[in-house]
Amino acid sequence: MTKQLNEKQIAAITYLATPKRGGFTYEQIADQVGVDVRTLHRWRRNEAFNKELKRVIVANTIDRLPEVMEAIPDIIIRDGNAAMLRTFLQAHGLLADKVEVESKSDTSGIDIEAIRERLKQR
Repeated sequence: MTKQLNEKQIAAITYLATPKRGGFTYEQIADQVGVDVRTLHRWRRNEAFNKELKRVIVANTIDRLPEVMEAIPDIIIRDGNAAMLRTFLQAHGLLADKVEVESKSDTSGIDIEAIRERLKQR
């Protein structure tokens, strides 16, 4: 991936992948790597640049993942955070994104339209 990126882009990624960008603004990062801030913003819209940025962020933070996973149940319980619960269950393979139901019974003798009409009447 880095073959598609130049040295200045890789330097910018190093700054951007640092928590809170190392305290630098976009303007300061652009100045540090020797480009105009508009160039930095243009790079941020580049798929290869963002893919490498995400890779570096993951590489920099992977060691903290066990701590994060350990803290999540307490946060879910304390805050009643349903979205975090869903994410936690998905991470553990306990919640499927999609459920498929397959019927193995013969429905040829069932009048679906009659059932729909009965439901509308309720």
